[in-house]
Parts: sequence; structure tokens; C-alpha cells
Amino acid sequence: MSILEETKFLMKKYHINANKNLGQNFLIDDETVDNIISAANIQPNDLIIEIGPGLGTLTARLLEKASKVIAIELDNEMITILQDRFQFYNNFELIHQDVLKVNLKQKITENANNISSVKIVANLPYYITTPIIMKLLEEHLPIESITVMVQKEVADRLTATPGKKNTGAITYCISYYCEAQEVLFVPNTSFLPSPEVNSAVIHLLIRKNPPVIVRDETFFFRVIQASFMQRRKTLLNGLSNSNIAPKDTLKQMLKDLQLDENIRGETLDLQQFSQISNYLTKSNGDIDNF
Repeated sequence: MSILEETKFLMKKYHINANKNLGQNFLIDDETVDNIISAANIQPNDLIIEIGPGLGTLTARLLEKASKVIAIELDNEMITILQDRFQFYNNFELIHQDVLKVNLKQKITENANNISSVKIVANLPYYITTPIIMKLLEEHLPIESITVMVQKEVADRLTATPGKKNTGAITYCISYYCEAQEVLFVPNTSFLPSPEVNSAVIHLLIRKNPPVIVRDETFFFRVIQASFMQRRKTLLNGLSNSNIAPKDTLKQMLKDLQLDENIRGETLDLQQFSQISNYLTKSNGDIDNF
């Protein structure tokens, strides 16, 4: 049975429709599913955390490849289907909760025995992509990689090169934590119902060590975020308006770092942002109370 036939069967059997409020679009393309599994490079001793399994299309393949799959689902209707579908699998655990509220570090610790690595695999809802990815990275979870399908436009931003076109604050965060690449284009016809936009699969390999050294990681990301709050403004005005540091300090910083006073944040690379962050941290001591 093809995934399309399987999806239609399950939707009819359980009398369900995709929940627009939860950003549900069911993946129905067999080749895309195979390519996602391949991109995730799943090994027999891996623990897989799947976010938003929906009808269990990806879940079924993951269970064949991995030691264990922990699926996190919010929708009540999907929970019923997943419980029925995988009730006889001894390597399946289902969590009925918002992933943003799940203690992932605790779940990983509970399943640490006989696990070689932990990997995240997901078809993420478009409306909550960034918060989920940032949760996975900022919590410093002991994971090896994140393989997720997201909106194509978002994929381009997540995997862009810092300082080049199409970047945002999250581009720098991704680059700090991961080696990122877009591995698969997924047209909107691969889903039921078809969304208005195309998608892409990205693979984020978690770095063992960041590519730059920063004195204060929280402040480092605060500086980056502030520089993108008002994209049309110069870096000087963006940081000043966000109360990162007094304007006189910022002007002196730009001079000392040999940066033009009219430079914009989106033109800087990761190394330059680390220099700015480290300079301001050192100059101001307690930077939050200047």
C-alpha cells in the first residue's frame, strides 16, 4: 500500500481532517519519506525523537531502523491513531504534550542505556518551526543531529551563510550550534491537503565545539537579535535602541574593531559578532546594568 493510500485509509477510518490550527499537512510521497530517513542516517542503536508524528507515516519507517522512537504529539485525534497503530511495538513511546513543554533532557537520560546517539526527526508545523528548533539547540541536549522538514523559505534562511543574503538572527544561531545543509526540496504536491508553499528538508549536524569563542553566550545572541530587530537601521542604531550599550561605547567599539559606523548587522559574519559581544562584555562588566 502506498503512503497516499494508507493516509486516505486512516483519515477515512478515524473520520479526521487535517487540523489547520496545528499546521497539519500529511506527507503522502513515498520517495520523500525514504529520503528523509536516509538523510537522518539512522543506526540500529539510535534513539529517535520525532516531533509531530501525525498519522505515523514517518514513525513506521523510524521504528524499523532505530532502537527506540519517542514520538511527541499534541493533537488528541492523532494520539488515538498512533496508540492503535503502534500498540504492539516495544520500541515505541508516545508523549501527548506540547513539545515546547517536554523535558527532553530528562527523556533522553531515561533512555540512555544501550543508545549510541540521539537524533531528532520531524515534519515541523510551519507556525512553530523557529521556537522548536531554538529549544532543541539552546537546551544543549546531547543530540547528534536534527533532520526536519520546514517551509522552503525558512529552510533557505536556516541554512544561509551568515553575512550573506537571506539571513536572519536565527541564521547565526544555527551556524553557531550546527553545520547546516538543505538536503531535499519537497513540492507542496507531496502533502494532503496541499499547502500553499513548498517545503524542504534540512539536516543540522550539532557541532562538538562552537566555531567562535564568546565570553557570554546569552549576551552574544542578544546582540545578534538586536541587530536584526530593525533591519533598515545601522548596527550602531540597532544596538543603541535595544539598550545593548551606550551609544558612545558602541561608537568606540566600532572604531576599535575597525568597522564602519554605518555598517548593518546583516552584513557581519559570526566571528565579527563574537568580537562585538566580547568587546562589550569586557568593556561594561555587568552588561545588563550599564
